[in-house]
Amino acid sequence: MTQDEIKALVAKAALPYVAPGSILGVGTGSTVNHFIDALATMKDGIAGAVSSSNATTARLRSHGIKVFATDEVETLPLYVDGADEIDPRGHMIKGGGAALTREKIVADLAQRFLCIVDASKRVEVLGRFPLPVEVIGMAAAQIARRFEGIGGRAALREGVVTDNGHPILDVHGLAISDPLALETEINQWPGVVTVGLFARHKAHLCLTGTSTGVQTVLIS
Repeated sequence: MTQDEIKALVAKAALPYVAPGSILGVGTGSTVNHFIDALATMKDGIAGAVSSSNATTARLRSHGIKVFATDEVETLPLYVDGADEIDPRGHMIKGGGAALTREKIVADLAQRFLCIVDASKRVEVLGRFPLPVEVIGMAAAQIARRFEGIGGRAALREGVVTDNGHPILDVHGLAISDPLALETEINQWPGVVTVGLFARHKAHLCLTGTSTGVQTVLIS
């Protein structure tokens, strides 16, 4: 199986977790695109979705799935999204698709986070994938220096502006053994909009696609 076929397989495996008649949160990225395409097969059985990006909104609407704004819901039973990395405790690095802020907002509304990934995204320690950080532009150099102080190398993602109108720094060289502590620290830095560490909003369940099928990991 190709990697794209594996992504489609794991995306389809998420459908049984979608409660009939519900509004669910939907993330952003290549695996999520497969999930949206699969979700279209049961669109008449759900009320709609809350989207984490303009791209996801467009794809949902192209399939005739109603998109709700965040201020139209108070809670969601489920948020489905991928990850750039996920560790055994359900902590993730996200933001490769530049939607990390809105992803975290929608995840915060959800009672459960279902992560759908291919096996290459499973790691023991986060940090092999550069850590995305959405920042206020005037603070980018200042924040980059802060990362240098903890052993990271931050580079501006060229030609990328988020749906919120902000640049992204990608931080290389970190081995993140305590994701919650690092997320908490970075959140205090002036000029940080969102750090792509999802430790507070970690996954509760992870479906992992492999060449031999889908593995289900329940995370406590």
